[in-house]
Amino acid sequence: MRAIFVSILVFCCTVPAWAGNFTLTSPDITDGGTLSHAQVLNDFGCEGGNTSPALSWSNPPEGTRSYALTVYDPDAPTGSGWWHWVVFNIPASVQSLPAGAGSGKGVPAGAMQSRTDFGKPGYGGACPPPGPSHRYIFTVHALDVEQLDLSPDSSAAMVGFMLNGHTLGKASITATYGR
Repeated sequence: MRAIFVSILVFCCTVPAWAGNFTLTSPDITDGGTLSHAQVLNDFGCEGGNTSPALSWSNPPEGTRSYALTVYDPDAPTGSGWWHWVVFNIPASVQSLPAGAGSGKGVPAGAMQSRTDFGKPGYGGACPPPGPSHRYIFTVHALDVEQLDLSPDSSAAMVGFMLNGHTLGKASITATYGR
């Protein structure tokens, strides 16, 4: 019985140190808020700024060697959701991306944007079909490797597969948008 108690105590006391308080913040979007006109696609019948929001993160897990950023809409009527932005190989020394980085300007040296479900690299804003609002999950992944051996033509699913094997921790902001 004592061994079980000690095991539970060790687990409970070590989880917070492992999990930490890795956070993602933005001056442009809020968790639970609605995306602004600036983050909406300017195509497919939507008229927006198609500008990726400024994002910053803090308190990464120990051992972080690089970061990746993904933007995903799990509510897209595809059966597999919709990837709006994928960036990886962000150096560990970088803890923010400026607004508009999804256009290629402001992506740090060494970082790579790969193909989204729009068929090309870069940020593609929200543009759900008319109906209920969709969720847009902005996630920063702290990785245990300096680089993922992938190309800009890699699919978001392939990047996600690689992230799954190398993520030490992640932090997210979920915003909504509907029309």
